[in-house]
Amino acid sequence: MVAVATALRSGEVDGATDLDRIPVAARKEIKTVELEIDRIEAETLTRARSATLDRFQQITLLGKLIFYDRQLSVKRNESCSFCHMPETGFTGPLSGLNQTTVAYPGSIRTRFSGRKPQSHTYASYSPVLHYNAEQGDFVGGQFWDMRATGLRLDSALAEQAQGPPLNPVEMGLIDPACMVYRMSQRPYRSMAEGLWGAQAFAVRWPANSEQVCGRPGPAPDADRLPLHLGAVDRGIAQTTFDQIAQAIAAFEGSTEVNPFTSKFDYVMAGKAEFTPEEKAGYELFRSKATHCNECHRDGGPGEEPLFTDFTASNLGVPRNPGLPFYQEHAPDSFGYTANPDGLKYLDPGVGGFLGSPQNPNREWAAMAKSYLGKYKTPTVRNVDKRPRADFVKAYMHNGYLKSLKEVIHFYNTRDALPTCKAGDRGEKITCWPAPENPETMNRKQLGNLKLSETQEDQLVEFLKSLTDGYSPARK
Repeated sequence: MVAVATALRSGEVDGATDLDRIPVAARKEIKTVELEIDRIEAETLTRARSATLDRFQQITLLGKLIFYDRQLSVKRNESCSFCHMPETGFTGPLSGLNQTTVAYPGSIRTRFSGRKPQSHTYASYSPVLHYNAEQGDFVGGQFWDMRATGLRLDSALAEQAQGPPLNPVEMGLIDPACMVYRMSQRPYRSMAEGLWGAQAFAVRWPANSEQVCGRPGPAPDADRLPLHLGAVDRGIAQTTFDQIAQAIAAFEGSTEVNPFTSKFDYVMAGKAEFTPEEKAGYELFRSKATHCNECHRDGGPGEEPLFTDFTASNLGVPRNPGLPFYQEHAPDSFGYTANPDGLKYLDPGVGGFLGSPQNPNREWAAMAKSYLGKYKTPTVRNVDKRPRADFVKAYMHNGYLKSLKEVIHFYNTRDALPTCKAGDRGEKITCWPAPENPETMNRKQLGNLKLSETQEDQLVEFLKSLTDGYSPARK
């Protein structure tokens, strides 16, 4: 934390450089991940040129090419995959960031978001956001705050794919048409035209398109679409932008991202057996003592074992002071202030979306207050997937917890242990800091489970069995 705070202080001024807010431990990792992204893109492009691909393979590979293309960000340096790589279950691939900043730098490397990257594995199963009156809960959508509803494109995942390209703290494009403009210059343009038609990029681009699209977002309020197109050209660009998102969703819905190849899957198919510790952990997971599978559902009749119910909860997680977002309270070199509230910022979660202009349903706005501090329940599939044993993953929306052991211990003892005092060395072990949003905290299903340390460890062992890529022993 000290190293991160020092780095943040050095980047508080307007003249912050790319390296000011990136911990030293992560800089080499970033280069390695970028090389791997480029390798995967080149390999995919070679496959995409095959004349034997059927339509399913074409649209899936096109989505993959877009997903791994760094040229589609404002500074041509960040792809969707930068925060979502396969070796970690399509979540953050940088151990050095997971254990420090948690949030990942955007194309403008001094800008960070306020949350940890979510996993994209099995995200394609999340439905269009809706309110289930009988259940008394919102179900579906994408992002931690459910704001990608899916109502417009009938796909929450496709609408999620349109978020990062235009987010100032992520890929940073200033206009949705800029993604279409950049893609029109890429080597897979003809593949897209073959799928969508010759009109997909038939836009009369202004002479200053390169200059406008090289300027980081957000667009000024007085000119929300600064790439000035005629009405017909704007309509073509928007349609293609939607098709780009649908292609990404097709890739993210493929078996490459959702393989169902964990040890758990093999055990359920009768092709493997749990260890005694995994079996005991699974029994605990399903028991009334822990309530785990009430939110992380392990399937039922006609139901895939997705280990989420697609609702939202407030678990009482403490704020994470290591997030650089708290320090983004002054204009950067482009005049953008990501977080005017600074250290006073409280992440509103789903409630923030419901109370914002982004909410498409006026009836939902009345429920905004009761959803403050709630976040979408993620699947626990691939929750331990990592490229090496010493790789650090971050957990919860703000990455406050750094291991599955810490997660289970938090669920077990949140209410049983005292509140930490400033500088308490027992933090996460014998005490917990106060929750960030206590008013809407879930008080029924966790907090004082009375599990022994052995039982905590058994739950961890079961969760590890949900990692895809398991190879059963041959008999």
